[in-house]
Amino acid sequence: MDVALVLLLFFPSAISLASLLPTPAVARGSLSPAEIADNPKWEANRHLLESMPEIPVEATHGYMSNVELEQAIKEFSQKCGNISRTYSIGQSVNGFTLWVIEISDKPGIEEAEPAFKFIGNMHGDEPVGRELLLRLANWLCDNFMKDPLATLIVKKAHLHILPTMNPDGFTLKTRGNANNVDLNRDFPDQPETKAVMNWMRKQRFTASASLHGRRATIFLFLFFCLASVGYSDKHTPLCRVYRADTLGRASMASHAEYLVFFCSGALVANYPWDGSRDSRKEYYACPDDKTFRYMANVYSLSHRNMSLSNEFPGGITNGASWYPIYGGMQDWNYIHGGCFELTLEVSDVKWPKADELETLWLFNRMSMLNLVAWTIKTGLHGRIVSSSTRQPLPASVIINGIDYKVNASEEFGDYHRMLAPAQSYEVTASMPGYQSKSTRIILLENEAMNLDFVLDPEELTGQVHLARPYGCHCDPEDKLGRADFFRGLHLQVYLLASLILLLLYALVKRRQILKVFQHRHPRRVAPIP
Repeated sequence: MDVALVLLLFFPSAISLASLLPTPAVARGSLSPAEIADNPKWEANRHLLESMPEIPVEATHGYMSNVELEQAIKEFSQKCGNISRTYSIGQSVNGFTLWVIEISDKPGIEEAEPAFKFIGNMHGDEPVGRELLLRLANWLCDNFMKDPLATLIVKKAHLHILPTMNPDGFTLKTRGNANNVDLNRDFPDQPETKAVMNWMRKQRFTASASLHGRRATIFLFLFFCLASVGYSDKHTPLCRVYRADTLGRASMASHAEYLVFFCSGALVANYPWDGSRDSRKEYYACPDDKTFRYMANVYSLSHRNMSLSNEFPGGITNGASWYPIYGGMQDWNYIHGGCFELTLEVSDVKWPKADELETLWLFNRMSMLNLVAWTIKTGLHGRIVSSSTRQPLPASVIINGIDYKVNASEEFGDYHRMLAPAQSYEVTASMPGYQSKSTRIILLENEAMNLDFVLDPEELTGQVHLARPYGCHCDPEDKLGRADFFRGLHLQVYLLASLILLLLYALVKRRQILKVFQHRHPRRVAPIP
């Protein structure tokens, strides 16, 4: 028996599940090219292994091919052209176009509304997402002006749907792309990940979700002799069994006695951070942890059975608490895109039979709809303008106690700050060259709040300003709130003072004014007869 195996059998602490997890590749988002060059483990871990079993051909029956998917998108565009448009964000390694469907009552026109994106099929061998997203698009088209939720989403948001991010992997029936790279460990340099990153630089998204087939939980079992154990798929119907040496793990490559069971993944809504600071499996909260947990619950509680998970309380999990990954899309969205993204495990099987897709759609439909509607029905929304020009300002919105900011748009000055409801927040609008303004709000449950800011240029500092210009529990319909009230009050005082000065001036100069008046209008004297 191998000495290493003896050590592992009698000293189980010599190995941990951490050795099976990806080595840190990109620290919560991305590495610079120089850092990548200095970190050979990043390149090794983002490339996948060729020895994983292939998806049987019969399992793919009933799923749309890439050509059929492209045709379905074109047919949808023709059927629902009044509330949609299709556009490309780039191409895959093998040149397949990455098509996006935008659904809105004003598609292609920028509005002061939240934007949401769904991404499917990031992993080529997890095709459920691409099928569900086409069903979602068609459902919205068929139910617009019939169903209140469909109508709300179409009229009050811009929904962008990328059915497949990895069409090459789907064709190859592998997790990675045509370069054998796991796109969810890759941000930032594969054609598909570059396309998504450029997309986010052009389009401002409030929130997002990517749909996956499963994120398998890994269990490690040690056996003295593989041949004598006789384990197989038929003995473990919920698991697939692979010899550890076929997985290419450097620490175990020579030990055929090990078995790694990749069990069917749980249904769960996963939120940031996906990576921990020191690569340990631990809860690693991002600044907006409360908001992300609320967002994940919106999906889980709307799902038919996700919230009933035995493994994950409520059907939600922090990514690093489950197992850390690096170079992932979810963390990159939050850090670099100002976008709140979830990773959704919507099927406990990577490639379920096609006749199960309709059931999966029914189980996930309300979750998908409510997640988009969440960006409309809750959170803090408003505009930021200049007091001197009334022009929109791309200012930052900062919540006291949360180390994160959301920026308003340049065109409309609108912002959409998602927050956990039923809490009090101190909100500040800030921009270089302008005086910051703050107010305290109470965000109610299931009710969005509208809060606009009017910022004064710094050159007006000499004028009288209130230190805290307004503080209100604002009505959603109130546009400029008390900020405009005080601004209007200042204007009234100014006009009244000007009128009083004008009257005083008239009293002092009354004789001169009378002489001028008499000179211009001399009294007419009747002639003597």
